Amino acid sequence: QVQLVESGGGLVQTGDSLRLSCAASGRGFSTYTMGWFRQAPGKEREFVASIRWIGTTAYKDSVKGRFTISRDNDKNTLTLQMNNLKSEDTAVYFCAATRGPLSTIGPKTSTVEYWGQGTQVTVSS
Repeated sequence: QVQLVESGGGLVQTGDSLRLSCAASGRGFSTYTMGWFRQAPGKEREFVASIRWIGTTAYKDSVKGRFTISRDNDKNTLTLQMNNLKSEDTAVYFCAATRGPLSTIGPKTSTVEYWGQGTQVTVSS
């Protein structure tokens, strides 16, 4: 089992950058497929990005070229670098994990086994 704790959210302006981090505790971080989801007020939780242990990544179309997901298996951390933020990026961002180095996370939330508590990102125009 893994516990996930996000950090790095905040209030920024359109065009700014923000870096989210997720600290994972528990054994076997490198064997988990990791990801980020987000949930805006009144909307369903949606897939943002995922990364497998070997570094294979996937992104939601609307964040491609602006967001970068990465992981450090030695430090048990997951990162989401968000550049050129837009108002529509405003949401609570959740760190996600699923066992298995070749597992798939997203786009459905049912693909996720473990969730963090979320961190708020607000982009002001």
